[in-house]
Amino acid sequence: MTTRELQALARQHDTPLVVIDHEILRRNFAEFRRHLPKVQCYYAVKANPDPAILRTFYAAGASFDVASVAEFMLVHDLIKDLPAKAQQDYIWDKIIYANPTKPKETLQALDQYKPLVTFDNLAELQKIKRFAPHAGVVLRLRVANTGSQCELSSKFGCDPGEAVELVLAAGKLGLVVEGLSFHVGSQCTNFENYVQALNIAAAVMKESRERGHPIKILDIGGGFPAPYNKHVRPFRELARKINAEIDRLFPADIQILAEPGRFLVATAATSVARIIGKAVRDGKPCYYIDDSVYHTFSGIIFDHCQYPLKAFKKGKTEICAVFGQTCDGLDVLSQSEELPDLEIEDLVYAENIGAYSNASATWFNGFPPAKVVHVNVKE
Repeated sequence: MTTRELQALARQHDTPLVVIDHEILRRNFAEFRRHLPKVQCYYAVKANPDPAILRTFYAAGASFDVASVAEFMLVHDLIKDLPAKAQQDYIWDKIIYANPTKPKETLQALDQYKPLVTFDNLAELQKIKRFAPHAGVVLRLRVANTGSQCELSSKFGCDPGEAVELVLAAGKLGLVVEGLSFHVGSQCTNFENYVQALNIAAAVMKESRERGHPIKILDIGGGFPAPYNKHVRPFRELARKINAEIDRLFPADIQILAEPGRFLVATAATSVARIIGKAVRDGKPCYYIDDSVYHTFSGIIFDHCQYPLKAFKKGKTEICAVFGQTCDGLDVLSQSEELPDLEIEDLVYAENIGAYSNASATWFNGFPPAKVVHVNVKE
């Protein structure tokens, strides 16, 4: 969107404001499909669960990766108008429950849908058997997360050397391991993580097949990096590596899926905030805005991400600090932003803030989350 359009929306809706451009959502989805044509795209709902975003991806042909009953039902509501039989056949094709650890209540609630769920240890497998015996299971492997913005391998994934034994254990329990999955870490800019993970998955599949348990699904997870800055290599470069390894390592009939979240939504949203305070502290200009790290800028805390602020006003810039509106000293957006001399009521904006931002916003200090406005939505 143009800066003129953003300012007009801020005048119309007031601030703080998050503007989500659905044309960019559709464009990102199309790019993913174009460069990874053999991979079914399961949007990671946790990145931004706004129902309008889900509807746009659903209309474009996406499936969905969910990690809670609430997320599952958000997606299920998209297909509620289908006949019951069609809904049942649709579940695996449209939803994977990719949280490896689940409370028994979740499994009990999901069992009626015969879901596809992930696991990475024997205790979880036994729990699935007891509380969701109709589920299909996918074994998550532990793989390298080197260089990723958010590391996941210390929390999830079985050691590859234990994988086939878990496949066999599932069979003894009467469950079928339908697939393998892995995750190279969020915002993965080290593309070799994918290469290594694909080779590990291929070795596990080969051994499992030789021991009488062929596996037909490969879930290559998420981690596809959003282009936050010029240092992030193009997605097409990563896709070439993934496609080459898929062609080399796996049979043509294998079903491959992925769980992109950040890549699909990060660049589709822009936040607009208002300067509500101004001061000079230790010789440095300081600005206070009507948003915070407890709200739209929560990704600074939870996602290890930075969102450079820009001003609509032109002029010579200087190094300044920008703080959020709450009374917490943690509420620091930046200690080294470059902005022109601003006044109270001036507006600033941050681009590429669609992932893990307003999705984890709170009501801390009594301040409500920013209003969300959707543009370029197709009915």
